[in-house]
Amino acid sequence: MRIVIALGGNALLRRGEPQTSERQAKNVRLAAEALSPIVSGDHEVVITHGNGPQVGLLSLQGEAYSGGSAFPLDVLGAETEGMIGYLLERALQNACGHDLEVATLLTQVVVDARDRAFLNPTKPVGPVYSETEARAMAATRGWAVARDGRSWRRVVPSPAPKRILELSVIRRLVASGVTVICAGGGGIPVVTKPSGTLVGVEAVIDKDRASALLADALDADALLLLTDVDAVYRDWNTASASAIRHLTPDCRDEIALPAGSMGPKVEAACQFVKGDSRFAAIGALADAVRLLNGKCGTRITAKASV
Repeated sequence: MRIVIALGGNALLRRGEPQTSERQAKNVRLAAEALSPIVSGDHEVVITHGNGPQVGLLSLQGEAYSGGSAFPLDVLGAETEGMIGYLLERALQNACGHDLEVATLLTQVVVDARDRAFLNPTKPVGPVYSETEARAMAATRGWAVARDGRSWRRVVPSPAPKRILELSVIRRLVASGVTVICAGGGGIPVVTKPSGTLVGVEAVIDKDRASALLADALDADALLLLTDVDAVYRDWNTASASAIRHLTPDCRDEIALPAGSMGPKVEAACQFVKGDSRFAAIGALADAVRLLNGKCGTRITAKASV
């Protein structure tokens, strides 16, 4: 089975945790242990990951530097791809044995410069704040901020991914039996000028949408969207909240989901499964194997009868 596994940034650096390299390395090790039965099995595996907490932290560090302008988000995205990819490679090899062939590929993803997302930031990045702290940061740094669960975070533009530039390289690596880590943080956002020149842009692509695009282009059988929540919930964060065990594209509009978290995951899953026999699953990282086997989480298929 060919599987694309998308690790949420908050699954690697959990909400409220200190943003230290030691903590992130520990979480990555736990992620690798959860994925090792899948990666070391008879599957072709491609791993993507989020970078919201990490790219936000790098941005804060850059703004603290007084020697010049901070690095733009596309460059910070490339930095997080390398950093998280290295940690994942090392952890997977330790968990699965050092004969595992695994490679991290910096991945450029083309977006549309006219995407309306540039006018409406929704992608949470960086650490969590109280509402008072977030509004103070917005006033002093010119940020857009929004609620993320019970806390507040900075939000940045999240344009839709259109094309993965390194797709042919990814295909060759997968065909050669390599476990590929790519499209980290949704990929490095670039636009194509009329001349054909590529230019990076200030954005963070939603990694779930990029993962669905990648999974479709690779003709994957399954897309696993792993996060820090065990399933998609109806009426999330209320007394009547209940886990949704099965979804189809036809019924997704009946559920109100947050634009910056579960909304993109469900949208990406529905886009991937539409019109064929593929399936997607959304749930907790620790449940990766059970998600793949349909034992927990939320499973998304094209038809209710599947």
